[in-house]
Amino acid sequence: MDIRKANQQDVQTISTLAEEIWWPTYSGFLADEQVAFMLMDMYSEAALQQQMKQGFNFLLAERKAAAVAFAAYSLTLPEEQIFKLEKLYVLPSEQGKGTGKLLIDQVIELARQAGGKVLELNVNRKNPAFNFYKKLGFEVFKKVDIPYHHFVLNDYVMRKSL
Repeated sequence: MDIRKANQQDVQTISTLAEEIWWPTYSGFLADEQVAFMLMDMYSEAALQQQMKQGFNFLLAERKAAAVAFAAYSLTLPEEQIFKLEKLYVLPSEQGKGTGKLLIDQVIELARQAGGKVLELNVNRKNPAFNFYKKLGFEVFKKVDIPYHHFVLNDYVMRKSL
């Protein structure tokens, strides 16, 4: 497994991965309309390029030179040194093989190197990944309902001390 920093040349790969991951991951608890909208709004090539320009750091995980997962993180509260895991998505065929944990470990290491004290993430309250994050030491910080265009994101904000 290789994990590397992604760049503008990887945007198409990340967008394709998102499409392949989101449908099987979210269709069980989000409406198809919401999945389609969020893919267009957050994972189109233009949206991903904009996120990179805004300071999101993307990592790409590759197995045998094939992209199988990605993560993104950013420094969201500089005064408190809180980093946010913005994205963590693993192909269904790759889940359970430790890929997600490797990506999180890499994000934690990079955040620590940058002086990070806390890693925070949002997870939908119905997403089975909630248990994965708990197993890795993340704890619920608060419960939020975030208006997002004409949808509402029902999330837990989880945190882990670095």
